[in-house]
Amino acid sequence: MPEGHTIHRAARIQRGLLAGGAVRVDSPQGRFAHGAALLDGRELLAIDAYGKHLFYAFAGDVWVHVHLGLFGKFRTGTGEPPPPRGAVRMRVSGERGWMTLSGPTACDLVDDNERRLILDRIGPDPLREDARPAAAIARIMRSAAPIGVLLMDQRVVAGIGNVYRAELLFRARISPAAPGRSLARAQILALWKDARMLLRDGEERGRIVTTRPADRPHPRGAVRRGEQYYVYHRTGQPCRICGSTIERAAMAARTLYFCPVCQSEPSRPSSRTIAGMRARSPKKPRVAKGHVTAS
Repeated sequence: MPEGHTIHRAARIQRGLLAGGAVRVDSPQGRFAHGAALLDGRELLAIDAYGKHLFYAFAGDVWVHVHLGLFGKFRTGTGEPPPPRGAVRMRVSGERGWMTLSGPTACDLVDDNERRLILDRIGPDPLREDARPAAAIARIMRSAAPIGVLLMDQRVVAGIGNVYRAELLFRARISPAAPGRSLARAQILALWKDARMLLRDGEERGRIVTTRPADRPHPRGAVRRGEQYYVYHRTGQPCRICGSTIERAAMAARTLYFCPVCQSEPSRPSSRTIAGMRARSPKKPRVAKGHVTAS
C-alpha cells in the first residue's frame, strides 16, 4: 500500500497538471460513471492529500475522495490522454495534462460533511503544514499497545506505512514491542520530527531512502540499490550499525523488520514477543457502507 509520501507527491503532480481550470471527467470502466457525469466540465479547484487519502475539490462544493489501497494506481501525463490502459475507474483531463486512476479501494463523491467525517478518523499527517503532533503524542503516551502497532494505526499518525514504521523505529533505536506509554514525550516527538523529515525526502525523491550517507557502503553519490534501508527487507543480513543479524516478525498484520541488538531497549524484541502483540492491536471503527476505514 502506498505510504503518505506517495500520495502527497501524486497530489503535487496532479495539481500542476489539472487544478485551476475546467476539466473533462469520465469513467472508461464504468464504475464511476454517475460521478463522472456530474463532474464533467466543472472547475477542479484543488487537490489535497491527508495521510493516505486524496481529495479533489470541484466547483459546487463537490469532492472526490480517493484511497488507493493495495492495488490503486495513478498515471499522469501532458497533452491529450492516451487510450485507457486496464480498468480505469476515473479519468480527468484538462488543458495542461491528464490523470487516470485504476484499482482504488475508494473513489467516491462526498460532500463536505462526509469529507470531515473521514478526516476526523485519521491522525495528524507529518507532511501537512497544519499538522499538530500533540494529539498523536498524547494518544501514544496513554496506550499499552506496542509502538510498532501504534505507528501503523492511521488514527494515531496518518501516512506511515510498513517501510517507514520499521525504519523510524530503527533510527530511534526503539524496540517495536515497547508499549507506547513506556516512551518519553521527547522520544515520541523525535519520532514525529524524523517522520516529517523522511516523508518530505521521500515525496521529493519519489522513493524512500532512510540511511544516512555515513552508514552506506558507498557514502558518496547516488544511493545505490540495496543501500536505501537499515532493516526493511533485510532479513538475515548484517545490521549496518552493529553487525547483528536483522530479524523479522509479524506485527499489526504486516511483516516487521528490526535489529534485535540496536533495538533491544526497553525489552529485546523477538519473533515470539512481537507476534504476541498482534492481539492487542487497536480495533478499527466500523464505518457506513460506501466509506473506507482510515487506513
